[in-house]
Amino acid sequence: MSRTADLPGQALNVDLCFVPLSHLVDVKLSAVSGSSGHLVVERLKEPGKEPDYPGKVFADPKLDYAEAVQAFVKASRPLFGPRIEVDTVANPSQRVKIQLLRQEEAQLCIERRNIRKRRELEDTAWQATWSQRQRCKNPSTEKIAQPKPRARWGARKVQEEHRQALRKQHRQQSQQRQQEDELWRLNRKSLREQMTLLPIVTAWIAILVVTDNCTRQCLGLPLFVAGPHVTAEMVVAALRVLLPANLQFLISDRGIHFTADVFQQFAKDAEFVHVVIARHRPQSNGIAERFVRSLKEWLADKAWQSDKELLEFLSLFLLEYNDRPHQGLPIPGLSPNEFAKRIWLA
Repeated sequence: MSRTADLPGQALNVDLCFVPLSHLVDVKLSAVSGSSGHLVVERLKEPGKEPDYPGKVFADPKLDYAEAVQAFVKASRPLFGPRIEVDTVANPSQRVKIQLLRQEEAQLCIERRNIRKRRELEDTAWQATWSQRQRCKNPSTEKIAQPKPRARWGARKVQEEHRQALRKQHRQQSQQRQQEDELWRLNRKSLREQMTLLPIVTAWIAILVVTDNCTRQCLGLPLFVAGPHVTAEMVVAALRVLLPANLQFLISDRGIHFTADVFQQFAKDAEFVHVVIARHRPQSNGIAERFVRSLKEWLADKAWQSDKELLEFLSLFLLEYNDRPHQGLPIPGLSPNEFAKRIWLA
């Protein structure tokens, strides 16, 4: 759509973009699409790792031409049958490292459960032993043959020493358990820190982009911690707050969040026309697509570790974007806010 709306609030362009829950400055923000309901993430090249291809053998100065050709033939895909792999040992990818760390964390949890079961048995045995010693300390009042005073004193002394030994053993056991618990927590924390440092994203946040087709103003950037599980109901609830009163058209792609029945009912209730762009033609929603690009370029050198930190960045970007000059407006050099004021005054 090369033409734009005549008045502010007449038409809106909306889109959903996805960013990781946490981000480091030196990690590239990958391109993500969620129109199909499943995230399709751009595969990032591992830093410092060149793609493997058979022709690399010719760059090895240690091989003469004949040896290089033979190595090339061996590494190349044959005309028939499976490819012969030359390098049997390869550096594990980031995804494999994540999987190994998760397996290690799962093993820690299994060991933790086994320790708890062992401790339950130890505590049960301790309670039984302690109760038995208490009964020996307070014997029954039934008439029994009483030993001589010296013998009674000696028996009580032995019982008291045994009780003190049991108490000391129990205290030492408690201290040992505290040390084991602390070590377990440190190991689990270390594993999780290693996983956060690897550039494989396991959690995503969805951002709803709402831009005015006429003025290019961004009306809001609602954030959804549900990420790829964001629903059409969530999108509709966010749009209800942001839609201008004079809205006539709302332009979006064919993502399941915008084509669901609840969204179509929302269009009827709010009395606007839902304009759906053609398949595989994202340029038809170019205003929203370009805004997403600007947003990700601005976030590229920012670091955040939670949705709250990201929300602060989005608030800053919203103010900066609406107040900076925009070349796509009919009057170049004006910001979306300035352009909107001139139109209303006109």
